[in-house]
Amino acid sequence: MQPPTPIEPSRDARAPAGDETPGAPADANAAHASAGERERERPRPPEPTAARALLAAGITTAAVTAVSYAAPKSYAGTLVGLTFFAATSWLVLRYDESTIRAHGLSLGGLLEPVPLSARRLARAALHAVAWATLVAAIVFPLFWLGYRLYWGATSPFVLRPPPSLADEIAAQLLVVALPEEAFFRGYLQSALDRVFPPRFRVAGATLGPAWLLSSAIFAIGHVLTIQHPARLAVFFPALLFGWLRARTGGIGAPLVFHAACNLLSLTLARGYGLSP
Repeated sequence: MQPPTPIEPSRDARAPAGDETPGAPADANAAHASAGERERERPRPPEPTAARALLAAGITTAAVTAVSYAAPKSYAGTLVGLTFFAATSWLVLRYDESTIRAHGLSLGGLLEPVPLSARRLARAALHAVAWATLVAAIVFPLFWLGYRLYWGATSPFVLRPPPSLADEIAAQLLVVALPEEAFFRGYLQSALDRVFPPRFRVAGATLGPAWLLSSAIFAIGHVLTIQHPARLAVFFPALLFGWLRARTGGIGAPLVFHAACNLLSLTLARGYGLSP
């Protein structure tokens, strides 16, 4: 697999106009025609360039930084997520189905302009969870050890659940991980891959300068919103998010793994008494 090149067309890909499948029901052909018309109505994206992609990253980062400081603290996280998602919608999601797929933003059809399929959604979700679980099984024990050493935690870990576990999981998945992965791995890494084609392989993923650039911009954005040098450390998990994007062909697996990383950090902070 060599993502993030465009994912192979849907199994429901339509035949050229005028070529009806023999024996196909009239309503099925009509549905295909309607879908084709919707596809043609959507604009085509401009050809990506390094200047355009980096300008989009700069404007979005500036907007997110401004929102993070200007918004009330209780709403800042939600508004930051909405800003990232609005940028991704303008840059990718308003275009046609093939563009959305090429950026790895299908999520089992959830973000495509096509009818939803429960089977396709379930298959994509299981695929994402399986990959995220595999990487977590390798990385999380090492992260836990590094966390203890970095913070000098000497007391035993005590599991302290949040007031609402469901709310915390939903917030990390939908408010934090989804918008950030949609923008950085969905739009930015994919766009820069078109400009700087991936040339080397890492554990089955074909990667290139876009992988490093998008991870670096991700880290810089984190420092701008909370000005502490330690925030630059998110560059390293971003490399894993980008690897998952390239290895799996979409943002589903990095989205789940990203949320899991944040949930683990919050759990460890509570468990070692470093946060309430």
